Amino acid sequence: MCKASSRCTAYSRHVFAILLLSCLGSASQSTLVVNLASNTGAISYGASGWLYGQAEDGIPTDNMMAPLKPQVSAQKPPDGQQHPAGDAMHVAPSYKRANGKEIQMYLQDIYPDWPYNDPGIEDYVQKVEIIVRKAVDDPNHALFSYVPFNEPDNNWYGYSGASFQRFLSDWKRVYRVIRAIDPKAKIVGPNYYNYRHDTYRNFLVFARDNNVLPDELSWHELQDNFFPGWYDRYDDYRNLETSLGISPIPIVINEYARSKDDLAVPGKMIQWITRFENSKVQACLAYWVPSGTLSDLVSRTWTNRATGAWWLYKWYAGMTGHTVSLTPPDLYGFGLQGIAALDSSKKQARIIFGGVGSEVDVKIQGFDKTSSFGNSVHVTVWSVASSGLEPSKGPVFEQEADYAPSNGQISVTVPQAVESTAYYIIVTPATSMGSVKQANHYEAEYADLSGSAVIAYGKGTGYTGTSFVGGYRATGNAATEFAVTAPEDGYYDLTLRYATGSPASGKHHRVGLTLNGSQQADLELSATADSNSWNSQKKKFFLAGGINLFSFKALADGSSDGLQIDNIDLTSSIGSVASYEVENPANTLAGTAKLFTDAAFGLTLATEIGGGSANFLQFNGVSAPASGNYIMVVTYTNSEQGHAGQIERYSEISVNGGAPKRVYFRNTFDESVFRTNVVDVELNGGPNTIRFSNPQGLAPDIAKIQIAGP
Repeated sequence: MCKASSRCTAYSRHVFAILLLSCLGSASQSTLVVNLASNTGAISYGASGWLYGQAEDGIPTDNMMAPLKPQVSAQKPPDGQQHPAGDAMHVAPSYKRANGKEIQMYLQDIYPDWPYNDPGIEDYVQKVEIIVRKAVDDPNHALFSYVPFNEPDNNWYGYSGASFQRFLSDWKRVYRVIRAIDPKAKIVGPNYYNYRHDTYRNFLVFARDNNVLPDELSWHELQDNFFPGWYDRYDDYRNLETSLGISPIPIVINEYARSKDDLAVPGKMIQWITRFENSKVQACLAYWVPSGTLSDLVSRTWTNRATGAWWLYKWYAGMTGHTVSLTPPDLYGFGLQGIAALDSSKKQARIIFGGVGSEVDVKIQGFDKTSSFGNSVHVTVWSVASSGLEPSKGPVFEQEADYAPSNGQISVTVPQAVESTAYYIIVTPATSMGSVKQANHYEAEYADLSGSAVIAYGKGTGYTGTSFVGGYRATGNAATEFAVTAPEDGYYDLTLRYATGSPASGKHHRVGLTLNGSQQADLELSATADSNSWNSQKKKFFLAGGINLFSFKALADGSSDGLQIDNIDLTSSIGSVASYEVENPANTLAGTAKLFTDAAFGLTLATEIGGGSANFLQFNGVSAPASGNYIMVVTYTNSEQGHAGQIERYSEISVNGGAPKRVYFRNTFDESVFRTNVVDVELNGGPNTIRFSNPQGLAPDIAKIQIAGP
């Protein structure tokens, strides 16, 4: 079964690319040509969407979504029976926290079977009315759009004849029902399995004449013919609109990627990203895999650990400015592909590419037509390999060097590319003062910047890498965010290298700090002698294994004025962790909750927690040296399966009898697989109680909790 969803606006440039190829002569099968002087439009980040990428609020974590700049996702409607997880209203809070733009509701997913049950249009209309009223009343209503029909060619209708006419009639009826309840509704369709000229022409004529044109026009791209045929299909549709006098409608490719071997493979996913970005459409990764993994961008049994493909999409989201033309050896082929962007204000060009197993020559032109770089440039190259469904260790440094453009061009060679691997090039002015080839080292000039934060190329001395970030003022809006990888749950030392530019008067500066979106204590920074004198500040944190986001933010009181951020380093550390096993007789097991010892794994578990609030596990005597927010690491297993997918069990966690907090636990897919979930808890100084319960379904089976320092 396939489903997906995405919002799209676009135009293609393949004619221009073909002309450029002809001017260049026959390009090598391993040559990319980037022209920095050819602006091809604002970056759409269009490929950064997913279908059933979220299972519940917190699965996956906000950390996995926010760095990808999600534009659109697709989920089931409230109370939908198609899958046991993925309710749009359940996942909307975390999607909103990740700054996602749109959640499409697949309305027919209210039915349990695939192909969908067909009790008749009257039954369906009644269900649509209930769904839309719930959406209108939801606090996240502004995020929602509606997909009335999903793959009508596979469900209830056909491409032609009386069946197609029935679809048109039902489309009009459901469209008007939605619009009557939600006048500002964004309606998406017709959402066929693939694009057919005659079907879409007839649909557009009917929708135009009956005033029921969709707000977003959708179809799916799931087959091998995507690669040679995408640009032609895109152009054919846009020509249809023109011929029918219809203004361009944003295009939705609300499911993409083939069912085998594409997802999670960076060198294959670049094939899809390039075509959607070139055409400036948005698209959703297909739902071929368990929900809650962002379509295998997140490791399947973890909520916070990235696969290799996640890093490709992170690089894509890190592009700023505007795209520039990139000409591959074969625009229509499956092989070497890529996209490029230029940000003149940052003085950076960024290029992602992959898909070939040979030496790659990247020819970058146009330096003589842009003032961003000067007479010499610095190039850094990283790679990220496919990690399959397992967590990736992150990008690997490949090379860096200074280049002097000749006739406005340089050539960067990757000696032996791997077909399944993606590559990342960052071009800056040649201001490097040291290699970035250091483990667990993150340069500020390559981080995500916002507000007044700016890269200070050509200024100062003593920094590492190619530059540093300044622009911290009393406005309080400058921020530098780093995405770091923690191999395991545990303590880590974060070291910030900075300068303040203030006289050595003993004055202290401060900078705001958030970790994974949570405000931390401000960092106190000793003043440095001047802006070319650098100092370091170290602070210890307990991090969840996987991706963690550190953001350094200017404070509005002016104490961050003049701050310069050079880099951060992350190193493993030690700290106290108190462990509380479920078999401790001091704990309380109430109702059906009981202990079970798994001899094969030497673990004792608390099972059958939930199914009613009286059935709970309570840890007693959980000690804290002082009142504050602590980290609780829960070791658990959960392999429950439901109709058409896994069950993401949750527990309501209550501290000292306080209001319960609902926490979802990722399915482990095997009762012998144990995972951890890292949860914030507010503890009092002295002994505390922590209760796990579930008033409805079962909570996960729990082995122990660990409490780390505040």
